[in-house]
Formats: sequence, C-alpha cells, structure tokens
Amino acid sequence: MQKIKLLVVFIISLLFSLSANGTLIEIKVKVQGEVITNLDIENEINYLTFLNPKLRNLEKKNVLNIAKNSLITEIVKKRELEKFTNLEKENDLVNLIENNLIAKKNIKSKTEFKKILSKRSLDYEQIKRKLLIEALWNQLIYTKYSKNLVINKSELRNRIKNQIDTTQKKYEYNLSEIVFEEEIDLNLENKIKEIKKSIKNIGFENTANIFSISNTAKNGGLIGWINELQISKNIVENIEKIKEQEISKPIKIGNSYIIIKINKKKELKNKIDLEKELEKLINFETNRQLNNYSIIFYKRLKKNLDIDEY
Repeated sequence: MQKIKLLVVFIISLLFSLSANGTLIEIKVKVQGEVITNLDIENEINYLTFLNPKLRNLEKKNVLNIAKNSLITEIVKKRELEKFTNLEKENDLVNLIENNLIAKKNIKSKTEFKKILSKRSLDYEQIKRKLLIEALWNQLIYTKYSKNLVINKSELRNRIKNQIDTTQKKYEYNLSEIVFEEEIDLNLENKIKEIKKSIKNIGFENTANIFSISNTAKNGGLIGWINELQISKNIVENIEKIKEQEISKPIKIGNSYIIIKINKKKELKNKIDLEKELEKLINFETNRQLNNYSIIFYKRLKKNLDIDEY
C-alpha cells in the first residue's frame, strides 16, 4: 500500500509542479515522451503573436491550439535533426534566418531585436534555437530531395521571354497565402467553405495560422514582394484582375490548393533583366517544390511518433 501511495505521489509530481512565480505547470502534450507544458504554450503564443500580431484577435482556445501544434511541429523536426547534427553547435545558417526575420519586421538592429524579445518575456537564445531548427530542417529537406527537383530552365526562360515581349504592363505583388490539401473526412467543397468562413470571421492572417500547411503559416501566410514573372502562369491569371486586399479563388498547385491575398500591388517600371528574373523564378520554383516535399516528409515522421494530449 505504501508503495502505491509513493507511486501516486510521483506521478502527480510529474503532472503538476509550481514555477518560480507560483504558476501551476501542467503537462499538456507528450511527443514520444518529450513534454509540452502550459508554460511552453504561453511562451509560444508570445512568439507567434510577435510574428503575427493579429493572432491577439482570435479566441483564446484557437490561439492555444495553434501554439500547441507549433510546438509539436518543432519537436518532430528537432527529433529528426538530432539524428544528423548537433543542435548545440554554432551554425551560420541561423544568422541568415535571424537577419531575414529582423528585416521582415522592420527592426533596425540585433540589439533592438533583443530588447523587443525581452519586453515580451521571450528568451533570445530560445528564439535563436527555434530559428536554427527551421534553418537546419530546410537544409535537411534540400539535401534529401534536391535530386528530385524538376526545373526546366529552358522552359522557364522562354516563359519569361514571352511575358517580357508583350506590351502589357507588368506588376509586382505583396502576397500572402493559405495552402491546404483535400482531407479524407472533409470533401474539398466543405473545406473551402470552412476556410472562407474563417477568413470572413477572423481575417486572412489568422486563418493562415490555423489552416495553412505552408512554412509561411507562422507569419500569417506572408510571402512578401514578388513580381509576376516569378509566379506561375496559372496563378498570375487568377490574381491579375484582383484588387489590393482581395483574395483569389482556390488554385490547384500540384497535390495542394492555394488561396492568394494581394496585400499591395504596383507596376514594374524598371527594365527587366532576363537572367536575373530567370534566377528568381528558378529559386521560387525550387522553394515551392521543396515545400511540398517538406510537408510530405513531416507528415510521415509525425505519423510514426506517439503523441499524447492531456
């Protein structure tokens, strides 16, 4: 009987403990035995609202779910990366990712970045680790799947030449995206209705956080500035008549669908350099294909792990 009591006490001590400031800490998820607590989730919410401030407009339960899934994704990726690399070792990749984030958020310097994180009670080293995991994950995906990429440079060059040769105006777009797949238990029509209803109720950015399977989801689906020569003809035809702040209908891309929002739009007036545009288009197409491989590989890894939610 005494042993049973001790066992119960031990289990309870694992499930609940008090942090230094008196907050009750509860285990919310276990991923192959690795725990995610309510405190981890609150910290992730702080981080995600830094990336996408509009998350604050969502209901608390939705934000909690987004943060929980974000942490699960991070652990799944981390576990796979640890098979090949030492995450404690300094890596130049993280500096590039950090600088890109600083530029996207219009932050003046790394010092200012640290101050902003501190005000949000976010630990700079933990954020760097998150950025490192994303950087190394992208590197892993490239190493695994770069040989499977199908990039026809001649075809892409001809496509750009044909577009340049027309007398029509050319445009540059600031875009956001929601990428989704058809689900077994929810047909495509109902999935689209659900996403459109969400966009109407909580906005495009928050809907991207909830539904999008793209790497841009954490940033509210933001792609950024891109000119029409870098976008597939299918997508251009669907967005060229759309005004700023409007969204496209769902567009099929490979095995997925994409909904595009035009944040801003401006005419391209500079002379177009064919080779530079070709390089940009190759990069865009490469990233698109690698993102698809990333989604497939991640789903396979996650499926093979024990994930328990409490």
